[in-house]
Amino acid sequence: MAEHKTISMAGQVFERLEYDILTGKYQKGEILTELRLSEVLGVSRTPIREALRRLEAEHLITETGRGSLVIGISKKDIEDIYEIRTKLEGEAAYRCAKNITQEQLKELSEVVELQEYYAHKDDDRTDKIKDLDSQFHQMLYRFCGSEIFLQTLLPLHRKLIKYRKASVSKRSRAVESASEHRAVYDAIKKGDGDRARELILKHISNAKSNILKENK
Repeated sequence: MAEHKTISMAGQVFERLEYDILTGKYQKGEILTELRLSEVLGVSRTPIREALRRLEAEHLITETGRGSLVIGISKKDIEDIYEIRTKLEGEAAYRCAKNITQEQLKELSEVVELQEYYAHKDDDRTDKIKDLDSQFHQMLYRFCGSEIFLQTLLPLHRKLIKYRKASVSKRSRAVESASEHRAVYDAIKKGDGDRARELILKHISNAKSNILKENK
């Protein structure tokens, strides 16, 4: 039981630290120590140590002897992530159009409608739009019917959280992204896999161009 609790806590610590690194709370070049993180998070050093090992395996940090050096996500990483998504996400959208159920289609529709609603609001809803963007893509991965696609694409999409948030903070891109999601949804609803693939690849290309333009 104690082991189960330790593993569970390590998982929670990993998710928290991963999020803090990917959103820029811990900057590239910063040193993280077990003692410091234990004090900040209020947990023992055992789950901290396990979480740091996982973060190193994800290439988000590297051990220096003085502590863990934050690597974060580089421009090359962004390019590579989008390259992989271009190869796989089109197929996921195609499969989604062929495999999605009516119940799943309803879930996807609700996310698209909410994203459109918040994208057109005057007040700043960047976090909400970013979360809905994440939900849309997660649903594509889940509804395509392949656990391998889900487990491959989900972590890659999550690693871009900081850049996606910055991207949709611009009203024009938030509205454009919502419109692109609507088009993908419409193709999926019609069962048109080829069109869904074409549209999601266009969406990924637009997102990549926008993010790289802001991170030259």
